[in-house]
Amino acid sequence: MTTDMTDQRSAPGADPGDRAAQMRSTVRFTVNGEMREIEIDNRTTLLDALREHLRLTGTKKGCDHGQCGACTVIVNGRRVNSCLTLAVMQDGHEIETIEGIGAPDALDPMQAAFVEHDGYQCGYCTPGQICSARAVLDEIAAGIPSHVTGDLSARIEITEDEIRERMSGNICRCGAYANMMTAILQVSRGAP
Repeated sequence: MTTDMTDQRSAPGADPGDRAAQMRSTVRFTVNGEMREIEIDNRTTLLDALREHLRLTGTKKGCDHGQCGACTVIVNGRRVNSCLTLAVMQDGHEIETIEGIGAPDALDPMQAAFVEHDGYQCGYCTPGQICSARAVLDEIAAGIPSHVTGDLSARIEITEDEIRERMSGNICRCGAYANMMTAILQVSRGAP
């Protein structure tokens, strides 16, 4: 990341535009397998960088406070609320958005299960739900416990309680939770 943060104090009579130029950085990261480089204001969230600078509009802005999960993306294999992290903090990282998960003619198994089980209503939260659901199964496979994991020394089982706890940061205003659960369980069992 290249940052121009020379003296932040403005001299009397200095051009305010000069200060704005000093608050910009060049950020390089891999998005959906492709190296991308953008110059952005240092205050730009990852969500806004994805949507406004890279035109990847599948990631949604819901609450813009990290409470709904609509903006969930995967950064270095971990799910992240992209509205809560600055893009400059992701310099050098690998980011996966819903656009990188599947294509209309080649759906990811999680996407296909959501379609099969009607795991969405209006669809606004679906990109974040799918990113989170995929990460949840990866977390369980890696042995990362949650608040409801009973025995920390045993292999973590994929249960409805585990999934419900781990997906609790993703809100669906339409209430398609039961269908999402069915879809996630189907993928966890390797069923087509």
